[in-house]
Amino acid sequence: MAATEKDMPAQALEALMLFYRDAGVDCMLEEAPVDRFAESAEARRRAMEARSAPSREMFQGRPDAASAPVPGPAGMPDSAPARPQPPAAPRPAPVLQPQQMTVPDAAAFEDARTLAASATTISELRAALEGFSGCNLRHSARTTVFSDGNPEARVMVVGEAPGRDEDMQGLPFVGRAGQLLDRMLAAIGLDRTTTYITNVIPWRPPGNRTPTPHEIELCRPFVERQIALVRPDILLLLGNVAVKTLLQTDRGILSIRGTFMDYARDGLSIPAMPTLHPAYLLRSPAQKRHAWADLLALSIRYETIRAGKAS
Repeated sequence: MAATEKDMPAQALEALMLFYRDAGVDCMLEEAPVDRFAESAEARRRAMEARSAPSREMFQGRPDAASAPVPGPAGMPDSAPARPQPPAAPRPAPVLQPQQMTVPDAAAFEDARTLAASATTISELRAALEGFSGCNLRHSARTTVFSDGNPEARVMVVGEAPGRDEDMQGLPFVGRAGQLLDRMLAAIGLDRTTTYITNVIPWRPPGNRTPTPHEIELCRPFVERQIALVRPDILLLLGNVAVKTLLQTDRGILSIRGTFMDYARDGLSIPAMPTLHPAYLLRSPAQKRHAWADLLALSIRYETIRAGKAS
């Protein structure tokens, strides 16, 4: 039998809740599906019954009380029994407008490519992305998380998708994984003034789930256009989604990390370092040594590129 909160000491329960929070859990799911529409209808029915209960008591009260005459004012004969009033008609429940959901089709993918290609500056690309309604993720997210850092920077960092903190603040990598990323960059002499940071997906997937292939394909033209407009000297790709999307490979991050690959698109050829996502490193601290080796390799390659441009 599974343990319940009553079986756990307070300290263990607190640790479990903190683990759920750090893992991105923001809602509870039950083993069986719950019909929320039926729950709402039942709640309205109970509210209507509660409002009409006094009226029913008038009709269904004691016989002697219902037939007893009602005393009139002083000096006047008693009046006839008061006629009970029918219950007031219940107010109609407010009609909730459903979110505008879309089914991605060929037109949506073409629209994404056209909008991305039409942008000639980073600000134009951001406006085009915010005006794109073909991806359903934008309907469940609070904000569009576009980018952070310096668009003139020579190092560009690309992650997967925003999490809860990023969705609330509108900036990529500001939660616990972002704080770790800042420390990783600082270890090789970089920060947000010397890097440009973005994600493949600009909207938070519900529950921090992995984006679907359709969602990735709809958003891919925008991140590729970002790379084309920034034209960095080197790319740091964090995690499976960024690596597989931009390097067009089926290899997993654990087998491909630490090896420079070539990002070739839009006439560009940019060295790209695949490495482990900071969120994964928080869950698997022992893997930090691999990420550190990857960062050292990136730093050496970057300094070589800079020296070659200077000479």
